[in-house]
Amino acid sequence: MAGTIKLSSPATQEFWEIPILYEDAHLLALDKPARLLTSPDADDLLRPSLMQLLHANIARGAKWATEGNITYLANTHRLDSETSGVILLAKDKPALMTLADQFGIENPGKVYLALVHGSPRENQIKVAAKLAPNLGEVGFIRVDPKEGKKALTHFEVLERFRGYTLVKCSPHTDRTHQIRVHLQNTGLPIVGDTLYGGRPLLLSVLKRDYRLKPNRVENPLLGRVALHGTELHFTHPVTSQPVDITAPWPNDLTVAMKYLRKYVAA
Repeated sequence: MAGTIKLSSPATQEFWEIPILYEDAHLLALDKPARLLTSPDADDLLRPSLMQLLHANIARGAKWATEGNITYLANTHRLDSETSGVILLAKDKPALMTLADQFGIENPGKVYLALVHGSPRENQIKVAAKLAPNLGEVGFIRVDPKEGKKALTHFEVLERFRGYTLVKCSPHTDRTHQIRVHLQNTGLPIVGDTLYGGRPLLLSVLKRDYRLKPNRVENPLLGRVALHGTELHFTHPVTSQPVDITAPWPNDLTVAMKYLRKYVAA
């Protein structure tokens, strides 16, 4: 569905034009940009978040909200700050509750793309490793066979490069940082995921004759966690019909793939 929602943060002087991927009387799906929180951070209330900005727009009567008669929005699931892609919002509480129940069970309806370091031997990988918070480091998740909660992810190799792999990720459970930790535990940390052993993607690493101009600092092709929520499949909470939503590749991942194919094709 065509259309965008324009959001801005006076506190940080940032601006976003967020594509609408799907909309009906009960649901709104957006293509969340990378580096934008889904919900407010209790430890940094000045940092903008998607839900806070949307609610502020509804409260002030923004055009997109009044024209759509939108008075309520709640996210049915979450994306990490640096993760881009499909995020589904409910326009009423009954839809929210139904979808929360649907996403709360083992449901293979979410599909992500990840660019990882390394190259797995197999094209299909199943990771069933229990996950738990690391009590010594806030925000860090670890594999914990004894105290962790059940977590299952299927991975499929889509494209191989020298030193890198594009992977399709299908989580069957919904744990914090599940894909990131499962890939790290498999020896395939996500590009740009410094929390779990990933490194930014630099053109100087890919291109042998790369030369940086004097007094310049190289900007990475991908400096954020290279994880994108590309598909969401679910049953509509009102019509009970299947709904399939797809988010196009973000620009930074598209550019990264262009240089990977040019310089380090397998």
